[in-house]
Amino acid sequence: MRGYQREELSGVQRGLRSGINWIVDILMVLILAVLAFQFYGDKVTMVGSSMKPVLESNDVVLLDELCYTFYKPKRCDVVSFVVESKNRETHYIKRIIGLPGETVQIVEGLVMINGTCPDAKDPLYQASIPGDASEPIKLGENEYFVLGDNRTSSEDSRFPNVGKVSFEQIEGRLWLLINPFVRMGLVR
Repeated sequence: MRGYQREELSGVQRGLRSGINWIVDILMVLILAVLAFQFYGDKVTMVGSSMKPVLESNDVVLLDELCYTFYKPKRCDVVSFVVESKNRETHYIKRIIGLPGETVQIVEGLVMINGTCPDAKDPLYQASIPGDASEPIKLGENEYFVLGDNRTSSEDSRFPNVGKVSFEQIEGRLWLLINPFVRMGLVR
């Protein structure tokens, strides 16, 4: 019977091998992330201040174009959508506030959904300028009501040039701020 003799590794050799394995694992994850991004993602750049403080002008964010293939947009998702008017497309980044079948209205500075405000203390449900939402806005089967986080400087569903956003207009959900690097993180 032939056997073999196993060579014992020193502590330094084990540490080196462990470090190399760790680096290979990280590289594989990065390669897979880049490939996944190339096949179903895109980069978008924030223009303007309508999503402050979450997004600033010139922030670069990754857009997940595939997510809504598997599930419907949820309240508070930050999405990119397109509005076509007079032979031109305008891309917007806003937060979903109202969902299909709901009625949205802004009353005395509060965003009301089906007659009640989900959380009067949360800035997401406050808006000093009601626009067209001073009257109830009933959302259809595939329609969403969107608002910018900076409500005093946002062109959104309160105004006729944006209005209700259909599911077909939504390009995807913003999920990761990548530039500036010092603020890198998930978009919430």
